[in-house]
Amino acid sequence: MSENEWPVAHGGWNRVSSRYAWADLGTNLLLVLVVVAVYVFLNVINAETPPLQVHLIFAAVAVGLLVNAILAFRRVRAIGYVLREDDLLFRRGIMFERVIAVPYGRLQLVDVTRGPLLRALGLSTLKFITASAATGVQLPGLPETEAEALRDRLIELAETRRSGL
Repeated sequence: MSENEWPVAHGGWNRVSSRYAWADLGTNLLLVLVVVAVYVFLNVINAETPPLQVHLIFAAVAVGLLVNAILAFRRVRAIGYVLREDDLLFRRGIMFERVIAVPYGRLQLVDVTRGPLLRALGLSTLKFITASAATGVQLPGLPETEAEALRDRLIELAETRRSGL
């Protein structure tokens, strides 16, 4: 295994594909459109003018979703992972960074999923199931070949390091 193939902690963080930002942006903009469509629909079928609070709530939700969409590219740049000697280190988050270490011996299932949008972009999501329900690690936005190679490598590492399962 060469250092370029699987960098360890001293080699830096591996990033997900920048194409994933477009999928994230598209999903967020779709949510904005749904909120606006519901707002317009409720105003069309309602004969009387809704109270100001309803307008403010819909505006706040739409603005919040737009800000979330604008941050899509920065949020995707914050996702990374590192294969270390005994565990997989995963991080995500801009303001509230979350770093999770998943010991290889605790991995029970490594799943590659591809929804329609990610498949169109040639991307996959790697999902990890461990003995802990709180782990909930998903590594989205990996190119398909990288996701499959990483899944195979993690399964190999998990089989050699099973701990009490």
